Amino acid sequence: MTAIKAPAAAPVRVAAPGWGTLLVLLTGIFITTLDFFIVNVAIPATQQDLNATPSQVQFLVAGFGVALAAGLITAGRLGDLYGRRRMFAIGLTVFTLASAACGQAPTAGFLIGARVAQGLGAALLMPQVLAIINTVYTGEHRAKAFNAYGVAMGFGGVFGQLIGGVLIRADIAGLGWRTIFLINVPVGVVALALVPRLVPESRAAAGARLDPVGTVLVSLGLVAIVFPLVQGRVQGWPAWTWACLGAAAVLLTAFALYQRRAAAPLVAPALFRHRSFTAGAAVSLLHSMTMGSFFLVLALYLQQGRGLSALQSGLIFLPLGLGYFLSSARATAVAARLGRQVVAVGALGMAVGYTVLALTASELGGHGAVGWIIPGLVVAGAGMGLVMAPLPALVLNGVAPGHAAAASGVLSTAQQAGGAVGVALIGVVFYGALGTFPHAFAAGLVLLIVLDALVVALVQALPRAR
Repeated sequence: MTAIKAPAAAPVRVAAPGWGTLLVLLTGIFITTLDFFIVNVAIPATQQDLNATPSQVQFLVAGFGVALAAGLITAGRLGDLYGRRRMFAIGLTVFTLASAACGQAPTAGFLIGARVAQGLGAALLMPQVLAIINTVYTGEHRAKAFNAYGVAMGFGGVFGQLIGGVLIRADIAGLGWRTIFLINVPVGVVALALVPRLVPESRAAAGARLDPVGTVLVSLGLVAIVFPLVQGRVQGWPAWTWACLGAAAVLLTAFALYQRRAAAPLVAPALFRHRSFTAGAAVSLLHSMTMGSFFLVLALYLQQGRGLSALQSGLIFLPLGLGYFLSSARATAVAARLGRQVVAVGALGMAVGYTVLALTASELGGHGAVGWIIPGLVVAGAGMGLVMAPLPALVLNGVAPGHAAAASGVLSTAQQAGGAVGVALIGVVFYGALGTFPHAFAAGLVLLIVLDALVVALVQALPRAR
């Protein structure tokens, strides 16, 4: 099978990009991250409206996540070869059209297909955002741009439940749950109109090629990891889930071996000779294991354990967002003083916040005022901001511009895979301890505290350079 050659490289604009460029890029990353989390709020209404089966409901969440994780590395390489701005625009177009389809879905099966298309669109655009930032911004502007990226991504996760609850409660034009998808359409259209004006084009050197064999191996391998992790717990870990995980190990090992001898590897092995990239990707994977899983058990505790509505539960997320906003706004300045240790400080802050939450939930039981958990949420949110805002810059420091999008694809894949692994692990712990919801919530938080301690230890492997 012959490799596919990219077109000749176009010159990169020399004009320094302004903050309008960053706003367009972050709009894409915000709405795609938001859509990963927001759908959970709409599941009850969606199931009732479309007569969806429990299996179909699971695929509403899994379809997006599997398509996203499977496509990130390949999409990153496509950006390097065919233009990062071009791939960002194509991804945003696919995501916007798929969002419109989700909002008009007549059946559950149609909605699942549209969610998969959303995931593919998100996979195309997400690695381009980090790559463009890493390529066109320098010095202090680069640090601020990476910080803004972390803030946008965190806000999409932290406020997903609140935004979804508000939209469903508002019931705009009687559309109910459909508004959580349709809101993406005008945002996407405006962002697309601004892409040609504000976002500079860049790509790898002329003559680079896409490796179809590597693309197939890594895509199948990632699907074989993420899909059973997403579906395994709810189905009781049947034999096929373990078979998939075994196949994933074989496929990804074959991919790694093939990349070492391929003439035009999908992921250049030279990337992993940079300690900042290798250790940083591992830190990102571990940190991502704590984020999505925390949002999951917190929502379960608030809605099923304490009987709050989706909107009330979303409002409890506000203190978490406040802590996140305050710390991420100062993350660049803190990173300038502490270097890599800013991530360790953030992970410690998350561990402290989770400890406070676990003790408070255990003390409250099922009847005390839920507002007592707010201090723990603020501390945990502040820790998240100190990790997420500076981490992309630490990981991508030293990556050659020609491999910027491919490296961003690997980093984004580590984050998505970490999220799937974290949700699977905490599901086992949470439901295994489900005598009472406060007890199960506290048990899940103990797991997250251990993971954050591992993040602190692994940060020490990052280079000392600030």
